[in-house]
Amino acid sequence: MERTLVQIALFGLLLALVTTLPNKDDWDIYSFHINSTVTSRYATTVITSRVANRMDESKEIEFHVRIPKNAFISKFKMLIDGQEYDGVVKAKEQAQQQYTEAVSRGQSAGIVSSVGRTLEEFKTSVTVAAHKKVTFELTYEELLKRKLGKYELQIHARPMQPVKDFKVDVYIHEKASIDFIKVKGGLSTKALANAITKTHADKQAWVHFYPTEDQQKTCDSCGDQGMNGDLVIVYDVNRDTSLGDIKRSAGYFVHHFAPSSLPRIPKNVVFVIDQSGSMYGRKIQQTRIALIHILNDLAEDDFFGLFTFDSSIFHWKRELVQANKENLDSAKKFAQDIETRGATDINRAVLEGARMLNAHPREGSASILILLTDGDPTTGVTNLETIQSNVRGVIADKFPLYCLGFGFDVNFEFLEKMSLQNNGAARRIYEDSDADLQLKGFYEEVATPLLTDVTMIYAGATNLTQTNFSQYYNGSEIVVAGQITDNDIETFSPQVVAISRNTSMVFSDTNTGESTGTVSDSHIQRVWAYLTVKQLLEKELQFSGPEKENVKKEALELSLKYSFVTPLTSMVVTKPLGENTEVLYKPKEGATPQAQQPPAGSVQLHGYAGAFPALFADFNDYDDLVDDPIFRVESTAVLQEELISDKSTAAHPGFDSLSTVVAHGKVQETATTVPLIHRFLLKTETRSLPLCFDVTGDVRLKLLHHPNRELSVNGELDSVAYGGFKRIVIHFKADLHIEVDTQRITVREGQTMTQHTGQDLITAGSLTVIRRDKEIDVAAGDTRMVILIHKRGDKEFIWPVLRQKPSDNNISGILALKPAVYEEMHHTPSTKLKIKDQEIDVTRSNAVDYSIVSALTLDCWFMSAESALQRRLDDFIVTQL
Repeated sequence: MERTLVQIALFGLLLALVTTLPNKDDWDIYSFHINSTVTSRYATTVITSRVANRMDESKEIEFHVRIPKNAFISKFKMLIDGQEYDGVVKAKEQAQQQYTEAVSRGQSAGIVSSVGRTLEEFKTSVTVAAHKKVTFELTYEELLKRKLGKYELQIHARPMQPVKDFKVDVYIHEKASIDFIKVKGGLSTKALANAITKTHADKQAWVHFYPTEDQQKTCDSCGDQGMNGDLVIVYDVNRDTSLGDIKRSAGYFVHHFAPSSLPRIPKNVVFVIDQSGSMYGRKIQQTRIALIHILNDLAEDDFFGLFTFDSSIFHWKRELVQANKENLDSAKKFAQDIETRGATDINRAVLEGARMLNAHPREGSASILILLTDGDPTTGVTNLETIQSNVRGVIADKFPLYCLGFGFDVNFEFLEKMSLQNNGAARRIYEDSDADLQLKGFYEEVATPLLTDVTMIYAGATNLTQTNFSQYYNGSEIVVAGQITDNDIETFSPQVVAISRNTSMVFSDTNTGESTGTVSDSHIQRVWAYLTVKQLLEKELQFSGPEKENVKKEALELSLKYSFVTPLTSMVVTKPLGENTEVLYKPKEGATPQAQQPPAGSVQLHGYAGAFPALFADFNDYDDLVDDPIFRVESTAVLQEELISDKSTAAHPGFDSLSTVVAHGKVQETATTVPLIHRFLLKTETRSLPLCFDVTGDVRLKLLHHPNRELSVNGELDSVAYGGFKRIVIHFKADLHIEVDTQRITVREGQTMTQHTGQDLITAGSLTVIRRDKEIDVAAGDTRMVILIHKRGDKEFIWPVLRQKPSDNNISGILALKPAVYEEMHHTPSTKLKIKDQEIDVTRSNAVDYSIVSALTLDCWFMSAESALQRRLDDFIVTQL
């Protein structure tokens, strides 16, 4: 029953780890997907694992799922033989009887435990009949926390066997626009670099990880049991106003406040260091190292104090002093000489630290008290409630207390409650080789105060999450959510009041925020519910008596309403007849394994696909153009060869023999059929606009040619009746040919021909093809391509996207094009781009990017195909598919 704190999530990470421990001869994970969608910093992750029992007898299939401690599971289901088995969230007391009965029958009710620094592990298993399949789907939600100027979304994958259909898709949508996005982590090594694609388009970004089965065995953290590592997506958003980013929808709002253009506030900081006997060895060594690094980072206008304690206090100096070179050198020597001994008098130590800060009031500064200990109080005042009361009385809300608990012998709940009662947070420091870096990393988060006494005011709003914050630090973020009274936006007025140095500041804006519309109606409400439950659980930890019961009741009601598995609720997992029911609990920080959880990973992937820099896009169709006045204004330079028709007379019988085209920004009619224009995008690796060019008519294009692999991919563009690719043919080795269209996949292997219309895995030699609802996944060696199926009106077409580029550079074709590199030359009256020392006239235009599942329109620099490709278009045209 972990009482989760937003502050406990060290890095604000989204961490997904799904572990499966199979006997590969018994069963096979044939599909494994992780799909994470982040909207306004709120991440929803769905993990889907599909497993087949290959044996002639029933087998128990076990799944291990690890999720972030800061996340709430919100959905779990199994699909077995056409039957769905859903997890149901109930109050913990209601679920307890089922759990107890299972244990009394000697059945395993499952295991739930904290794992490592940021994970919780859940297990479940189910019996699957011979040659049958099971699908597991787990959904969990988490608000990403900004730390040191960035959000980190971490996905850790360890399926425990190579998987033919393995994919990770991450989609990020931020209305404030994305400032930067990077990919790092153990799985972003050179061996897997070409399995990762990243696309960034202003407010949206996509990251895809599609390693082949061979790569899952040969990367640095891979082996016969597959991958074991993580991807970390790092990003931040742009902030245009000092008031921050406010989103509204369906009567709810969420406010992200993170001003950066503010002067730092000098700080007064006291370090209280436990030197009792239990700190002996590596703990005290790492503490010395961390302290010296932290002292080096103090600014000259900071004041600081430092002392150690066991059953007594050992001062370096009894008062705070300025962080000048002489004092810092002396303090570092004191830190270097710290030795362990004695018992642990936490009460005396914290009261002394508070006394030192209270004795040094300094206008225009911010005070911070930091305690590091590894154990319980063993001497002096040892009653925990008395210590907490004493500390609360002497601090009196004047400054925050941060408690760092070293290792697992410490009473973390005691430290957590004491820090929360004093406007701070608790952090566990793990006994590991990087403990000194953990200590230094925590300090960096609070090293630069920018505001104190922050009050968030919302006229016309109710049911607000926390609105008062003692300090705001550079690189962090304050998030507040609430309900708009009667959904009346006219009376809703946000304002922030705070102190910067010794100056009172007011942040306000007449614009009360952008409405997200109906698409995200539930999203903002779920952010509010998530934050509210988190903060109620923190209050439940701090309070006692009736107050404690009231906040506990409110947190329980919200957890049940939004189906969150929290310390107050459990998820009951009902299995097929004859198997035991399991109960999923959320564990307490640092607790030993307790009760069960079912999950297992799963998701019906709707991955937003980003592509390699050479991307396809079809130009806006006629219906869009006529309805879009912006296009008519911008498209004043459309030439005869750029005329656009997206519908034929068959599609529009009312036009008789006329086809409608757009030229010079006007709708015109012509008595002759004009070939359809297919518009292609060539993206850049930066945030610069992509290049775009047109290809006319139903030509056949060389998409990819990889002679070393004996792999060729060609595609045929559709006729004027419809835009897009109507079929794509893949040639592999000498006698394997696969043709893909919107309806079927045709495989010709030697003299044998088969047609496939379902979603089963197709294996032909070393080439695999998997068809899903809206995409076909093709893998051949170190090359992986996805063919997306799009629909406009009642017509379907396909678009190829290279998800994994071959490591061999000896490749050619449209999909093999390198990112565009150009310099923008602002000449009047026209714009020119400089590409390879050649100045090219361009026109700003747009195109629909069909390399992603949910296509979007991008601005682009339009030019001739030859200019964009830096070679003749004929080089990419083939006579036969």
